[in-house]
Amino acid sequence: MNGSAPVVAVERLTKRYGGRPVVDDLTFALDRGQITGFLGPNGAGKSTTLRLLLGLAAPSSGTAHVLGRPFAELTDPVGTVGAVLESADFHPARNGRDHLRVLAFAAGIDHARVERALEAVELTDAARRPVRTYSLGMRQRLGLAAALLGDPALLVLDEPINGLDPAGVHWLRALLRTFADQGGTVLVSSHVLAEVTQTVDRVLIISRGKLVADQPIADFTRDGSLEHAYLTLTSAATA
Repeated sequence: MNGSAPVVAVERLTKRYGGRPVVDDLTFALDRGQITGFLGPNGAGKSTTLRLLLGLAAPSSGTAHVLGRPFAELTDPVGTVGAVLESADFHPARNGRDHLRVLAFAAGIDHARVERALEAVELTDAARRPVRTYSLGMRQRLGLAAALLGDPALLVLDEPINGLDPAGVHWLRALLRTFADQGGTVLVSSHVLAEVTQTVDRVLIISRGKLVADQPIADFTRDGSLEHAYLTLTSAATA
């Protein structure tokens, strides 16, 4: 911890569906200037945790705060949190630039931010093309551009390298590092452990909704591999 209030504070967060806990008494905090990998098997509760953090679902108990408040109570949500979840929605006939312009207008964001966001994700040349012609990787970039529109303090990304080629993965890694080095905070969910090892500063691992690890990435790689630690921890949690 750096001594200041955390950007994200999750305390005893629990979500039950049909009486079964999908997220179970989860507690963690995220600081500024840090990229955190959020890992776990399918069905571990990662996506539900992100939805709770973003106010897309209500907790059964516990809290998930961004800059000291639930997402629903943020005075400037777009300027606080930028999110890319797997189910990004795009109008297929709308071009990339107009997609961002619509979002900017709805959020009261200056249209100048649209061009800066397009440039940041290297989509300026494709901005006039209909989104239906975009590859999956280009759609990922457009979703990230939308997340960056409000110049947020926090990025929440769910499987952001889906569809990216090796050059795109390298680009994303550099973009996230620059964002964090400038004081931003990143929470990134991924199944690609090799990429997580090269990208993040810290790792959270959950299994069956429970936190089973919260450590700097260096702790996992010093005496072995993240993959070995991940498989050991998640196997023990499900035994």
